[in-house]
Amino acid sequence: MKELKDIKIEVAGSDHIKYIDDINDAIDIASKQRGTGIARRTFEYLEEKMNAGKAIIALDNEKFAGFCYIEVWQEKGFVANSGLIVVEEYRGIGLAKEIKRKAFQLSRQRYPKSKIFGLTTGLAVMKINHELGYRPVTFSELTDDDMFWNGCKSCVNYDILERTERTKCLCTGMLYNPAWEEPNFPNGNGIRKRSLLENIKKLNPVGGKKGKGSFFNLRKKK
Repeated sequence: MKELKDIKIEVAGSDHIKYIDDINDAIDIASKQRGTGIARRTFEYLEEKMNAGKAIIALDNEKFAGFCYIEVWQEKGFVANSGLIVVEEYRGIGLAKEIKRKAFQLSRQRYPKSKIFGLTTGLAVMKINHELGYRPVTFSELTDDDMFWNGCKSCVNYDILERTERTKCLCTGMLYNPAWEEPNFPNGNGIRKRSLLENIKKLNPVGGKKGKGSFFNLRKKK
């Protein structure tokens, strides 16, 4: 049984470039298992992220266990923690949560005024994001940078995103706004006191009921 205490989670650097093929292989396997697209990045793209100190890697001694990287959009107005992947044998021990937490901390350190966002179909990731201070939002509250949305083209559900003119898909958009922490922000940070389920219900056109087109039915169809 793998244990979290035995895994080293750190900011990736040039020494970790040798793991890029392992990272992309893990992404491909997870994509097939989930039946949803996870954007595979080029070797050069991930190499740049590591060299720039914009990635988090998890290693069990010398064995690759997990990864996540940072992307910046709209002149640093938005930051995304993307490409979260955990090798199957290391799942269920809290590794994804720790990688996300470190990626979030790195994002806050490097871009303290930026909004941090992400797209996910996974309830586990949604729970982790919620604990970090994210909340579910409509896609209109995320970056409008075409380069970001072009990354969704490798997803098997991209046709849904196209048909809805980038307003919705099977993924849920989640956002953290550092302004929420300011005491003079409207309603303060009380937004974080709502439960994850309450936030999700606010996105349902049918008021959270399990009707046609609701979040619950979309989750069943994935």
